[in-house]
Amino acid sequence: MKDFKLDKTVCKAQSFEEAAKDVLFSNETSLSDRLRQSFHLTCTIFGIKKGDPLKIDRSIFSARKF
Repeated sequence: MKDFKLDKTVCKAQSFEEAAKDVLFSNETSLSDRLRQSFHLTCTIFGIKKGDPLKIDRSIFSARKF
């Protein structure tokens, strides 16, 4: 069995005040700011440049009449 080690670089010890400042989506943040921040994170994760038109891959799904 392989021994796994805890990756200590992922997080750091913080005070409660520092941890409260790091909250990205707080209750005081407006809905429009939350959506803007989440869209920015999504674009960053998937490598989409801001301002580029989003393209739909139509080869995945198809629609037809019955």
